[in-house]
Amino acid sequence: MTDPATLSRSSPSESQEFAFSAADFDKVRELIYQRAGISLHAGKQAMVYSRLSRRLRETEHRSFATYLQWLQQNTGPSGEAEWQEFINCLTTNLTSFFREEHHFHALTDDLKARAGQPIRIWCSASSTGEEPYSIAITAAETLGAGANVRIVASDIDTKVLGTAQRGVYEASARGLSPERLSRHFLRGKGGNAGYIRVKPELARLIEFRSFNLMTRGWQLGEPFDLIFCRNVMIYFDAPTQRQVLQQMHGVLKPGGLLYVGHSENFTDARDLFRLRGKTIYQKQ
Repeated sequence: MTDPATLSRSSPSESQEFAFSAADFDKVRELIYQRAGISLHAGKQAMVYSRLSRRLRETEHRSFATYLQWLQQNTGPSGEAEWQEFINCLTTNLTSFFREEHHFHALTDDLKARAGQPIRIWCSASSTGEEPYSIAITAAETLGAGANVRIVASDIDTKVLGTAQRGVYEASARGLSPERLSRHFLRGKGGNAGYIRVKPELARLIEFRSFNLMTRGWQLGEPFDLIFCRNVMIYFDAPTQRQVLQQMHGVLKPGGLLYVGHSENFTDARDLFRLRGKTIYQKQ
């Protein structure tokens, strides 16, 4: 006798445009884990269907099974481009300016402690850019316009990275005070009314680049003083977290700091990092 729960997952409903079986969902989970380290929970079927359906339309596939088979067999530049689209669809990008504000108060103190020397910061999941620009604003306000601060801002999702590089946001963007809007942004006029753009002198502090945290043997140049990796590890399982933490440990200067999300806890990695403050860890 067929399990009703299995039947409901394996048969497309009347409202579904594409066939999407339990096996298809499991294959998506396997592929996104292999490519991006993301562990999709069992209850994410609706999200996966919604986000990947547009890729099926774009590539003219009528079922997830044929799309996923084509994705795995399609080699060359077009295949890699589609893998990137697949990853872009399944990454989550929730951010705002000065999110988890306590980190930026701590960042002010950490920057002051390093004043007078070159400071290198990595924002490892920059999303649409609000986080690296918040870091840059804090650096400019703390150390002045001529501060020797370089920020590397990376993300696996190339679409959100493009938004970050443009530095254009709605004027009502959350987290920005009127004073900061005036000091660090240009207001759009005419057809751009209602939008703001990051001022060039702030944008110059940041280098944007595409980067996958699952890459082995990171090549990121000189070691970093500070790393922001907030609300990323929650999407990884324990072995993947350990792998990423080990590599972050390797690219931090001695005594360097790792800022993480409010729900992330790395007490199992005491050999790598010790807790220095509220969701801020220091390299052992």
